Amino acid sequence: MSDFRAARDFLLGADPDTARRDFRWPETAEFNWALDWFDGVLAAENPDAVALKIVGESGAEYTFAGLSARSNQVANWLAEQGVRRGDRILLMLGNQAELWESLLAAMKLGAVVIPATTLLTGKDIAERIERGRVSHVIANAADAGRFGPGEYTRIAVGDAYTWLPYHEAYEAPETFTPDAPTRADDTLLLYFTSGTTSQPKLVEHTHASYPTGHLSTMFWIGIRPGDVHLNVSSPGWAKHAWSNVFAPWNAGATVLVHDYQRFSAPALLEVLRDERVTTFCAPPTVWRMLIQQDLTAWKLPLRTAVAAGEPLNPEIIDQVAKAWGLTIRDGYGQTETTAQIGNAPDEPVRPGSMGRPLPGYQVVLIDPVSGEQGDDGEICLPLDDRRPLGLMSGYIGGSGEAMRDGYYHTGDVATRDADGYITYVGRTDDVFKASDYRISPFELESVLLEHPAVTEAAVVPAPDPVRLAVPKAYVTLAPGHEPDEATARSIFEHCRRELAPYKRVRRLEFDELPKTISGKIRRVELRVREPRREYREEDLQS
Repeated sequence: MSDFRAARDFLLGADPDTARRDFRWPETAEFNWALDWFDGVLAAENPDAVALKIVGESGAEYTFAGLSARSNQVANWLAEQGVRRGDRILLMLGNQAELWESLLAAMKLGAVVIPATTLLTGKDIAERIERGRVSHVIANAADAGRFGPGEYTRIAVGDAYTWLPYHEAYEAPETFTPDAPTRADDTLLLYFTSGTTSQPKLVEHTHASYPTGHLSTMFWIGIRPGDVHLNVSSPGWAKHAWSNVFAPWNAGATVLVHDYQRFSAPALLEVLRDERVTTFCAPPTVWRMLIQQDLTAWKLPLRTAVAAGEPLNPEIIDQVAKAWGLTIRDGYGQTETTAQIGNAPDEPVRPGSMGRPLPGYQVVLIDPVSGEQGDDGEICLPLDDRRPLGLMSGYIGGSGEAMRDGYYHTGDVATRDADGYITYVGRTDDVFKASDYRISPFELESVLLEHPAVTEAAVVPAPDPVRLAVPKAYVTLAPGHEPDEATARSIFEHCRRELAPYKRVRRLEFDELPKTISGKIRRVELRVREPRREYREEDLQS
């Protein structure tokens, strides 16, 4: 516990260069973040500070001491229902207080949590229960009908026929005593990835890799004790644990949650203003919606803002900087890791770059074909004594190609400049060649998004008899723009001005983009669609 606190305090006080040079991951054989840190430090030393505040339909507010006591009650009650150390719990709740209570309670028990989004279908749920070997389920009563037959404990928040009522947990004792110490390498979380290219993988994280590993995320966001941190993310995905649990509570900040049924940019801006939010994280999709508003009309108390989930386009950074005098800092990580790369607070941001490796991470770029290291290649993490604590244990069922030749392979391609700044290029299977030039879809998509008619874009290779392949853009239009020839020509002219000839978008189609359940664009569907198309000479091209 002392090692964790020392590492955390070091990062809170270190400048970026010192942090990258001198940070060392804490080493401990036994660690239970919920008991040792949340209860033992946060609730003990700052009992009346607000730990969690939910604004919206499921509004709630807890102090650290209050949430500690509630999660103790839930832990005691779950134990009465048969939840044991190592048991797997499918946790399918929205942004409601019971989600945080259950996560802390499971952690205290030594149970394994499988977070699940409430958007899952009955088929998705059945697959997760089978592949995850689930013993217990905690879900809202309204979602009970999506669960089929099976040998697992059913616990409902609300009234559900034959399900155990969660509210009975509040009658249990507020003091919890664990049955045994928790090993730091015991499994804590199992995450199903969103599956942009294939069937979702099952990612395994330990009591060290995510709770402690997210010290890098805390540092990247720049959260400080006493901050009010708002992160836009849906429960069930790793980013929710990143910024709605571990990073802010590692710092001792308040987790502020905006709970809504339908996203509204003005409503989010009101929450940022009214709740005095100091640190803010949102995916590029949300930032794209925010810049549709007149941001100059909103005076916010934000000290820092970041983006993650997908690469952030420079156009968004420019618009926010002009309106608020605040530079959005991009960052990079995966479900399999904590924040690996980022533009840290108080250091120059280079437009288009994800930043530099964060404390505790050493990034190697390896050419996917030759296997040679350099400044252009797949982002990889060494598995020797430089292995970062925030890296997953592996994939349940085998890590296969992801962990080979002494490295964890992310599947993402990037370039690095002379100062160590890393720029995202694309997924290894998204980058393609046209006339023997390598094309990064992200670079072209960033240019497309600068056009006022474009709200979303995805670029894939389209067959071409001369060039082998040419860049084709699928575009979702902003309100007020028609999917006609005039709009297409305007977009082509914009690309002609902004892109070198070999990079230019040659074909264009207006369409809604296929996405994963977590909102990431599935370019694989568009790539598969293209080879079956036949193009005529008179088809509109640039």
